[in-house]
Amino acid sequence: MFEKRYFRYFDWINFSLTLLLVTIGLLFVFSATYKPTRPFSLFFKKQACGAISGLCIYMFFCVKDLRFLKKLCYLVYFGIIGLLLYTFLNGWLVMGAKRWIPLYFVRFQPSDLAKLFLPMFVAQYFSKQNPKTHKPTLQKSIPFKTFLPPLAIIFTSFFLVLRQPDLGTALLILFSGLILLWFIGIDKKFFIISSLIVIISTPFLWTKLKPYQKQRIMVLLGQGDAKKERYQMEQSKIAIGSGGITGKGFLRGTQNKLAFLPEDHTDFIFSVICEETGFLGALFVLLLFFLLFTRIIFIIIQTNNFFNQIIAVGLLSHLMLSFCINIGMDVGILPIVGIPLPLFSYGITNLWISLASLGWLNNIAIRRFYY
Repeated sequence: MFEKRYFRYFDWINFSLTLLLVTIGLLFVFSATYKPTRPFSLFFKKQACGAISGLCIYMFFCVKDLRFLKKLCYLVYFGIIGLLLYTFLNGWLVMGAKRWIPLYFVRFQPSDLAKLFLPMFVAQYFSKQNPKTHKPTLQKSIPFKTFLPPLAIIFTSFFLVLRQPDLGTALLILFSGLILLWFIGIDKKFFIISSLIVIISTPFLWTKLKPYQKQRIMVLLGQGDAKKERYQMEQSKIAIGSGGITGKGFLRGTQNKLAFLPEDHTDFIFSVICEETGFLGALFVLLLFFLLFTRIIFIIIQTNNFFNQIIAVGLLSHLMLSFCINIGMDVGILPIVGIPLPLFSYGITNLWISLASLGWLNNIAIRRFYY
């Protein structure tokens, strides 16, 4: 019965879109790191290995019983908190930041695990508070004080990642967590009061930012030298604009090949896509992401179990936020905060987490009519 249900309700649309996006991402990691003397760079080889192993992770999270994963979520998430603390104290120092734990062939970033398992932690917490699975009943039965423990966990994760320092990922975890609590039904007064506190304390918060973080915000506001502080943003805009309608052609992006565009295979890979495939190619990639996110939203609406909906909303939130922030960075409407483009940017940990999230969402799709 499980096998029949599995193949019947397996979300082939989700899987096909995911596979297509991963393939296109690999092509542009290849392009961004291509050199005539060494066509297959080490970055591309690692990303290809990460994609193959990531698809195995996708299938693992796709077929594993959700109830089994729920039983482990508390232990797993508190373990992640411990890893974040260890990273802050003894992590691998790169460019003044301790964000990674070195493994055999890859740098592992524990903050990415927080994005994956935070939704499960929150869902399991509220399932223990109220075993009923319907949202209207849940909203009416949970007082504000019940939200305090998950709020404490969310802010603990936020501050540990912020101290690495990694403001972009910290904000991603914070906003994903707050979206979850909003979806569950936390009082709107919480957001109103929190917003007022942030606005009032803005001068104080500004003094706590690192110099480079202040510089990035000032660059967004139009300040800085185009050859110094504004260099990354200006080169990204040039790459995007120079692609025109149809682009310069695969492997022919001059901003990329002549090394004008920094971080072309990581944070600014969308700029490479725009330069080489133009407006039409970029539009096609955006359309694929739009179809993937729309499909996931459709699955969330169909899911009968509210706690599975919580997990799905949390997983979708970090993917959509990463997508929007990365595109905003590349086109110059958001500050550069180092958020990668899911399934595209080079980075094995981020690729694994993105594929695990999508596999988990497919798992929910398979069981959306059952539990």
